[in-house]
Amino acid sequence: MRRYVHTYSILGRDDETGLMGGAVQSHYFCVGSGVLWAEAGVGVVATQSLVNFEIGRSGLHLLSLGYSPDGAMGTLLASDDGREHRQTAFLDASGRFAVHTGNKCIREAGHAVGRNCCVQANMMKNDTVPGAMKEAFETTGGSLDRRLLAALQAAQNQGGDIRGMQSAAMVIVPTRKTGRPETDKPLDLRVDDHPDPLKELERLLSLRKAYDLMDRADKALEQGMTGDAMEFYAQAEGLRADNPEMKYWHGITLADLGRLDEGRRLLSPVFRENPDWIELTRRLPEAGLVSFSVEDVEKLLEQEG
Repeated sequence: MRRYVHTYSILGRDDETGLMGGAVQSHYFCVGSGVLWAEAGVGVVATQSLVNFEIGRSGLHLLSLGYSPDGAMGTLLASDDGREHRQTAFLDASGRFAVHTGNKCIREAGHAVGRNCCVQANMMKNDTVPGAMKEAFETTGGSLDRRLLAALQAAQNQGGDIRGMQSAAMVIVPTRKTGRPETDKPLDLRVDDHPDPLKELERLLSLRKAYDLMDRADKALEQGMTGDAMEFYAQAEGLRADNPEMKYWHGITLADLGRLDEGRRLLSPVFRENPDWIELTRRLPEAGLVSFSVEDVEKLLEQEG
């Protein structure tokens, strides 16, 4: 299957965390469904301009067999009649890159390879996009997802896709496979159709971090580390105070620890905003998910009417 997906993308790696990934934006619906391909312990592939899904699938397969990025990409393009319309990039788990921009890609089209990154863009408003993306990735601090997002934002600041914006995506995997789905693809986000997909992608990244903090809180509770759990819940709530899940489960955990008054202070605004959370709370004891009793639930609700 082939699609004309004119876009800008970046593949990047973080040596400190052992993570690698890619990010993309295009004026095209659901760009993440075809451009980015990633597998833990293997690599990341981007295929764009005239997308060839086989480059994504077979590219990862060849990398898994030990091909270098240059070797894998060269093998696939050699038998590809549309190679001059292709733009593709390969990153393997050891940090090697390969990138190709066909001479029939719609201008402005080009690519650049930098420290732990490669960027590729076609049908851009200006030819400054690849350089700006590379510089943004190399000079932005923080986590890999933030650096990838900074590169996309830098592209847009240079004019981006000449048609505008529609969708974006980001995927991150570890350079070493663990065999556990939750760790082998820690981040896989897509904005399929949005007037400002980069802003929405940024919001989703923040929300993803908040839920990760909640997961850490749950694990801390399982290990009896109550103080750490409360800190993680508070961080999640502070990060996405607009999401009732953060306040709710923080409040429920406090109630479960016997700290009903503290729990009630967090839960009351959630209950007022949507009374269905009250009914959910009444169902928790019967499911065995909390240690407090039905009577305790009513104490939590006594001011809610």
